[in-house]
Amino acid sequence: MRRRDCWLPLAGLALPGAARAGGQLEEPLADAVRSALSAAIAQTAPPKVRIERFEDRVTYLRWLGEMGDRLKRRKPEQQTRLEFLETLWYETKRAGLEPALVLGLIQVESGFRKYAISSVGARGYMQVMPFWARLIGDGHVPKLFHLQTNLRFGCVILRHYLDLEKGNLFMALGRYNGSRGRAEYPNLVFGARRQWLMPGES
Repeated sequence: MRRRDCWLPLAGLALPGAARAGGQLEEPLADAVRSALSAAIAQTAPPKVRIERFEDRVTYLRWLGEMGDRLKRRKPEQQTRLEFLETLWYETKRAGLEPALVLGLIQVESGFRKYAISSVGARGYMQVMPFWARLIGDGHVPKLFHLQTNLRFGCVILRHYLDLEKGNLFMALGRYNGSRGRAEYPNLVFGARRQWLMPGES
């Protein structure tokens, strides 16, 4: 059974599908930023990962096998697990993020539950707040439960915060959770990240 002692109790955890997530703050976005984020969300993606170089393909397949084994308890159905990992790899690489970091964030935010809803209304794997669908999407909040939509929003938003914080991951994670400047949430994500590193990574 997965340890839960690193999770803080929230009133919302008593609800079906509830998750541990803070409330990302809705901040005014400059028109150029909103347009850039909207474009990043709207771009289509191939249904399968395509990697040209043989060495990169081998690295990816090793990662897929290793992560698939680690994820079995949380996602026992093989096709669901494969689709999740392929999509996560694509969206993290597309946003310039590390897969282990995003896997750690998902573990902390939703426990890998697709339909998780937090006490403040954040949705899905990466616990995306509904206001993002209005700010940079089409306003249709239920779409945030769609696998690729949720991972794309989450990765684009985290990348936005990372750029805003000039590469400071600690501060960017705080923004993502609505707890900027506090150590608790970034430390939880950093701790969870270690469980998703490949052998030899640090």
